[in-house]
Amino acid sequence: MHDVVPAPDRVRATDGRILRVECSGDPCGRPVFLLHGMPGSRVGPRPRPMFLYQRGIRLISYDRPGYGGSDRRPGRRVADVVEDVLQVADALGLNRFVVAGRSGGAPHALACAALLPRRVTRAAALVGLAPRDAEGLDWFEGMAPGNVREFRTAATDPERFVARLIPRSAAIREDPARLLDELRGDLTDEDRQIVSDRGIRAMLLRNYREALRKSPYGWVDDILALIADWGFDPADIQVPVLLWHGRKDAFSPVAHHSWLAGRIARATAVLDPGAAHFAALRALPEAIAWLLSDTPAAPGAHTVRGSRSR
Repeated sequence: MHDVVPAPDRVRATDGRILRVECSGDPCGRPVFLLHGMPGSRVGPRPRPMFLYQRGIRLISYDRPGYGGSDRRPGRRVADVVEDVLQVADALGLNRFVVAGRSGGAPHALACAALLPRRVTRAAALVGLAPRDAEGLDWFEGMAPGNVREFRTAATDPERFVARLIPRSAAIREDPARLLDELRGDLTDEDRQIVSDRGIRAMLLRNYREALRKSPYGWVDDILALIADWGFDPADIQVPVLLWHGRKDAFSPVAHHSWLAGRIARATAVLDPGAAHFAALRALPEAIAWLLSDTPAAPGAHTVRGSRSR
């Protein structure tokens, strides 16, 4: 058992930046870092408090630099998440923990698994992307046109990309429902149903508003980091990893999931044939249960590469 340190809502990094932190669930429970999506924040979608308490889970979320209440870190790479997670973990007195990341948070969870093998015991990456330079992968195949346009512009003309995203972010901050309206044409019927659920919609809108409350630069820096060198190779991951994906996902195409599954030695790869991107919100509780299970088994759906970690 670890000693429970009272949870601060702000942690100062060694370089002076402030990281805004939120803990929920059982304060004496097993620690789980939840890395939010893009754009996202520490108040993003999470399992219900009763689920966390009943299973003895202490859920820890924080705003990545530039989002919500966290100071920006210009030029950050995906691998730089490791320093911030360590700062928060040390501030909370945590030695060993597990990490889950959804969507834009998934590559950051993989970074923790790769670069913190003595602290991270397991990781889960839900509906995540593969590295932009992934060998043998057509990165844009099957991706929604809006995402293709955004990522390509960021790669070829970053100044234009930033100039476009700043007013878009301001409009979404004023009316977060605009983002869901923008995405609606690329959503499957199931995803439309999920984001229309009153509770989930309220969480998403609160999340987007908080993410962009101070600036658009968390979102800007996330996208620039995802298309650049991540700073680690997923093949270096030695801890067990759950990869969860929906076959119909147009924001993170299923080929990215397959590429990661073939690259990570101890991956349990789960592919839900009827699901798309936002179905990961419903899969998250089972993914967290997998992270904390002593004998992990894939949570439901169709396992495409092994039913247990090797």
